Amino acid sequence: MNNNGAGSSSGSGDASPARRNSKRPKYSRFTQQELPACKPILTPQWVISVFTLVGIIFVPIGVAALLASNDVVEIIDRYDAVCVPQNMTNDKVGYIQNDAIDKTCTRRIKVPKDMNQPIYVYYQLDNFYQNHRRYVKSRNDGQLRDRSKENDTSGCDPEKTTSNGVPIVPCGLIAWSLFNDTYNFTRGNKALTVNTTDISWKSDRDHKFGDDVFPKNFQNGNLTGGKKLDPNKPLSQQEDLIVWMRTAALPTFRKLYGRIEVDLKENDTITVTLKNYYNTYSFSGKKKLVLSTTSWLGGKNNFLGIAYLTVGGLCFFLATTFTVVYLVKPR
Repeated sequence: MNNNGAGSSSGSGDASPARRNSKRPKYSRFTQQELPACKPILTPQWVISVFTLVGIIFVPIGVAALLASNDVVEIIDRYDAVCVPQNMTNDKVGYIQNDAIDKTCTRRIKVPKDMNQPIYVYYQLDNFYQNHRRYVKSRNDGQLRDRSKENDTSGCDPEKTTSNGVPIVPCGLIAWSLFNDTYNFTRGNKALTVNTTDISWKSDRDHKFGDDVFPKNFQNGNLTGGKKLDPNKPLSQQEDLIVWMRTAALPTFRKLYGRIEVDLKENDTITVTLKNYYNTYSFSGKKKLVLSTTSWLGGKNNFLGIAYLTVGGLCFFLATTFTVVYLVKPR
């Protein structure tokens, strides 16, 4: 009893030779889990109050989030199927791989509601697994960032070098498969300019892609994966590549193409002249053009509002249930 009492009060090790020579940690209130702890007593009043407070906070946030999402005007136009010529509908892969066939396609979009600038232009791909392990790893960040490492193609299989063994810059499957459909917009007889600057993360431009790294031997092989890059522009200025290289976590994703910086009015008809180059037919993928405004919460997404309303409603339900139980059968 005396030894235990002394150990507890002093917080030091046992003075006995056996304890001193032991490899076990010395006695302390931390190792013995005797530190002061908060152990609240969950009384009915306390539990009901907490659930009610959470409900009061979450429900208004959910309503505000849903209202903000509903204020976003979004136009989605799937064009991969309708832009295939009638005589090639049974051989879509042959159509997209045949360079002799004109890939120009015209779409007309009607604006359902007033859209205030800036109007964000996205391309959306479905059933494209950018999160595949082999695909995600097929890049070399050092080569993208530093000109002195342009010959370093480690990790870029199978797009490391040309058939002559010359390094490819940028190397890897991600860069090789860069999206290459293009869009041109007109309203009436007036062209709508799409601003393609500042569409990528500034941190990516400043730190991940070098301003002295230029494309070399890119898309020069027998099989072209996607868009070709301007060899006279550094990678830090090729923002469509920077956007594409930030791989998506899900098989359905959108990437920013640019911004239309004029207002669109309700019932305006937008004519889109696009080039249907990108091959999604080989893996049963889908391509969609998306025009969207934003709110203080971002783009159109009802999930956050529904989640807040669900949690808030559940808290109100539990608070009501516990209140009834407490009144019927108090402790």
